[in-house]
Amino acid sequence: MFRISTMNKIAAVGLDRFDRENYEVAGELNRPDAIIVRSAKLHDMEMPDTLKAIARAGAGVNNIPVAECTAKGIVVFNTPGANANAVKELVIAALLLSSRGIIKGVEWTNTLKGSENISKQVEDGKKNFAGTEIKGKTLGIIGLGAIGVSLANAALALGMNVVGFDPYISVEAAWSLSGQVKRAKSLDSMLSQADYISVHVPFLPDTKDMITKEKFALMKDGVKIVNFSRDGIINTADMIAALDGGKVSCYVTDFAEDALLQRGDVIVMPHLGASTKESEDNCAMMAVDEIKLFLETGNVVNSVNFPACELPVSGDFRIVLVNKNVPNMLGQITSILAKGGINITASINKQKNDYAYNIIETDSQVSDALIGDLKAVDGVVMARRIK
Repeated sequence: MFRISTMNKIAAVGLDRFDRENYEVAGELNRPDAIIVRSAKLHDMEMPDTLKAIARAGAGVNNIPVAECTAKGIVVFNTPGANANAVKELVIAALLLSSRGIIKGVEWTNTLKGSENISKQVEDGKKNFAGTEIKGKTLGIIGLGAIGVSLANAALALGMNVVGFDPYISVEAAWSLSGQVKRAKSLDSMLSQADYISVHVPFLPDTKDMITKEKFALMKDGVKIVNFSRDGIINTADMIAALDGGKVSCYVTDFAEDALLQRGDVIVMPHLGASTKESEDNCAMMAVDEIKLFLETGNVVNSVNFPACELPVSGDFRIVLVNKNVPNMLGQITSILAKGGINITASINKQKNDYAYNIIETDSQVSDALIGDLKAVDGVVMARRIK
């Protein structure tokens, strides 16, 4: 039986996909086989030697010690695209909020409670909250993953011109992207064209402080910026300077910082991007399916630290291994199996950065002793018998 620990409240529609005859699922379990997590921080957690996988019910994995997991052969999954529609809808709302005096207008209108002739006061005061329309304006999107592509297509439907920048766009995303989206050859080129900019890249060392004063200088005066990606991608001090100088007319962000609060030109939301029932359900279901597929077959889909690796189940016996990506590893692995009288009937080997992931089917079951021999090979960081 596999033991699954849930570090946050995970939607029941997802957890119900675990067969309780084969899975024990609870909020606090010692020595789990897998963890499903949303926002809980795992960096200070001691990883038990039983742990085989962690699934993040969401896109970002900055709350997970990915490098440590990789070195131990623990596969880390995320759920790309599961919350794409929720974030897209909120970004569209943010574009409208940044263009019209909706929030200030609502706040002002509420101050009129108990006043006389409210209708006349509203008619006299509404001019203070006039805005502009988004139709015909240019939206620049940084990052064309599931959310960026969905936003681009929706913005086109709203009559906007869309310019996208993503040097690493996937084939799948490219197939989903409307042909009307213009491709920017560089970030600088995109920034100079846009009336609105929306950020949709993960927080990585390469994207930290992606937008600084040098980038703000390239933008149009009065540009509006929306960030529902991660804090740290836009330098806050430089953003404040750009707001104070009029370069940015409105900043909408899902990430609260003290310096951004109580400013008339900043709208700060309480991290609402994926906070819909539908999104939480989708993320939970995808995370559970990834864990089940991995534990039961060894197949890896949507891992952030190991390559996608799938071998159709055709035999009765299967093992998986993770090894450092150095010469002669496969030779050592197959030699150990051969000496143990094990014949390989099918296999696949995929590499990502410094590690390789292997799925091997055999004509007989690999013994515990042979699994121990495989683990003892210098450079093998994980070996597990599936069945």
